[in-house]
Amino acid sequence: MAKRSTQSDGPQFVQYFGPLLDALRTLGGSASPGEVVGQIAQDLALPDEMQNDVTPSGVPRFANRVAWARFYLYREGLVGASQRGIWNLTEKGQATHLTAASARVLFQKWSKVFADERKRSKEDQPSVDMPDTPPPENDVAPTAGYREQLLALLLNLPPAGFERLSQRLLREAGFVQVAVTGRSGDGGIDGYGTLQVNPLVSFKVLFQCKRYQNAVTSSHVRDFRGAMQGRADKGIILTTGTFTADAQREASRDGVPPIELVDGQKLLDLFVTYQLGLKPVASYELDPAFFDPFRETTT
Repeated sequence: MAKRSTQSDGPQFVQYFGPLLDALRTLGGSASPGEVVGQIAQDLALPDEMQNDVTPSGVPRFANRVAWARFYLYREGLVGASQRGIWNLTEKGQATHLTAASARVLFQKWSKVFADERKRSKEDQPSVDMPDTPPPENDVAPTAGYREQLLALLLNLPPAGFERLSQRLLREAGFVQVAVTGRSGDGGIDGYGTLQVNPLVSFKVLFQCKRYQNAVTSSHVRDFRGAMQGRADKGIILTTGTFTADAQREASRDGVPPIELVDGQKLLDLFVTYQLGLKPVASYELDPAFFDPFRETTT
């Protein structure tokens, strides 16, 4: 595992400022977070062990660092995001190329801004929570507190309960005739369903649920594909953990039935999309500048 940078260099995620912008350019200016993470790993030729590393709480460390990099680039106005969570280059970001040195300058600039905001918020409204600078390496990306709680809850479900919850999730996603088999010795197949694309086209899908904290390997993917051979058009593996780089390559290998991989973070995204077990609440961000005119003492 790479050592943490010194404080003068900034935390590890700073090294991904430039590669993140480059990855979005390669991907046509916009992409999902997973696509960006994959493109950066490919561009930097990152070893599998680095991509597979997870934090103590089970969050993929590399993807988490990329998310922190995106947070700073967003504040700088270089990267935006749609309501569906797609990251995109702004006009300013499209024209910006960051070296390691300029990335450090950008980080230091926003470190000072966050420090000033924290100081001001303590004076005006102590309850407001501002970002830490730098964030701990084992932290989850910004605004993800409820995600940690949800992931912990999923990990504590009994296996049968997780299977039934996956069944409900697939139904919300548009699958019909979804059933949990609940049989042992069936090659790891936990259930099946049908995805009706349109009135004329449908796919039979088999799914497997893995309530893991660590990574699902390529051998798991191969075994699942072997079990589903001749029984379905497509397979899905849902896990609370992650997939190794080898597992991801195996799932999309040419010449064999494709298998969709739903890792823990994508699983949480689905719960958010369909608002399953989550209650949306109003949230506000403090605008300290609004209060500046009122700080002055008038005569």
